[in-house]
Amino acid sequence: MFEFIPYTLIFLFAGAMTTLSVGILEERLGKGRAKEVLSVVFIALSLGGVLILYNEVASKPLGVMVFSIGGEPPLGACLEVDRLNVFMAFSTLFLGLFVGVYSFSYMEHDTRLGEYYSLLLLMMAGMVGVALAGDFFTLFIFWELMCISSYVLVAFRKENWGPIEAGFKYLVMSSLGSVLILLGMSFLYGMAGNVNFAFMSIGINWGAAGIWAYLAFILLFIGFGVKAAIVPMHTWLPDAHPEAPSPISAMLSGMLIETGLYGLIRVFFVVFAPNASLLPNGPDMFKYLFAVFAVLTMSVGNIMALLQKDIKRLLAYSSIAQIGYMLIGVASGTAYGLLGSFLHVFNHSMMKGLAFLASGALAERVETRNLDAMRGLGRFMPLTTMALTISLLGLGGVPATAGFVSKFILFGSALAPGVNLWWLTIVGVLNSAFSIAYYLPIIRTLIAKPTEGFSGLKEAPATMLIPMCIMAILIVAFGVYPQPILELADGASKALTEGLSNYIAKIFL
Repeated sequence: MFEFIPYTLIFLFAGAMTTLSVGILEERLGKGRAKEVLSVVFIALSLGGVLILYNEVASKPLGVMVFSIGGEPPLGACLEVDRLNVFMAFSTLFLGLFVGVYSFSYMEHDTRLGEYYSLLLLMMAGMVGVALAGDFFTLFIFWELMCISSYVLVAFRKENWGPIEAGFKYLVMSSLGSVLILLGMSFLYGMAGNVNFAFMSIGINWGAAGIWAYLAFILLFIGFGVKAAIVPMHTWLPDAHPEAPSPISAMLSGMLIETGLYGLIRVFFVVFAPNASLLPNGPDMFKYLFAVFAVLTMSVGNIMALLQKDIKRLLAYSSIAQIGYMLIGVASGTAYGLLGSFLHVFNHSMMKGLAFLASGALAERVETRNLDAMRGLGRFMPLTTMALTISLLGLGGVPATAGFVSKFILFGSALAPGVNLWWLTIVGVLNSAFSIAYYLPIIRTLIAKPTEGFSGLKEAPATMLIPMCIMAILIVAFGVYPQPILELADGASKALTEGLSNYIAKIFL
């Protein structure tokens, strides 16, 4: 069954091999910037491939396309395209395009740049593959590709001990999460006899599954929760994100942890949610489980962020809190709630991606991540500081920013009829207001009277400023006029809540 050609993955894999080869050649010659240009070209081509997929899937009667390898489902591995995974792939590559351009100047003083750009493309390929996976086998293969490449990128600056320690901690915890996903997958395989999501959804005798269904869900929740940095499975993130190069921090916080959340959402709503009523107390158990972890995650993330002086570590804890907000939409279990979650995935990718890129530009100039040492730095780097300010205001949910729109939908989804999670809205609003308590001091510190000798410091290079300024403009633009991305997120949420029967019908045709 070959209904489409996975151009996006083809371009990413081809780009990874090409940039590595060109990078090795340029290192031997001692000059050249072709690898940087090629990486951005291949990311742009992959983004174009996603747009092609979107147009193709929009023209299909069922809104679903399938690409099978090794036999027809459920025997063969398969990629499945609907508006949800196209949305996730688009969000990944859209952020990746800015990160690729930003890396031109930021990484120019590093060595092994062929490896860097190759690993960056492979990490994106893993994230896109997870989004497009139509069965557990395919998902796990791309999951491991995403994980392994990200381990190496976190520890890329191996001449320092910090990245090595953070990368090793990330490796250990993420590998444990992968093992739990594999174990949970094996339980579902034992009950269904295959690993295809559509077959699992209708092929398991849920009435007789009993404790095994709950055990499989718990294993998968913890496994995906590690990557999504759901508290208390979050402890790798505050170490890994600050120590990684800032473009990689932007990808990790901007989309990689959301890919972990996507994996959890996809498996839950395709395999478990349609059959929750067949399990004792299933619907209420799942709803309140996500609600409790939403409260725990956003509260711990915000409290810990308030205590930080390392700007990148602060932003890392902020990412944990943002995952908590996204879980509110999942807890609601409605298309409107998931609309908020997916909209916040995209908005957060722009806001947190920009925050890490801007903070990385500032930290590079003063060679420290300590906020106290950055006092007054904003007066010498006004454009970078303005971009960071817009991203922080968006993360805080200030009106006229993209973050306000998605938070408004998320908090409102818990008040919907039948959801009965009004207390979750109150906790979410309080947490969002509380986050301003650590965002505003960053801005105040940067624009204060300098206490350090910053004379002679210049703005970030153009290849760093251009993507930051464009992202800042988008944050405001989608806050004032969110309709374009709102329509994409709405299609993604409906593909999950209303399109499962279409996917099942497509597989069984």
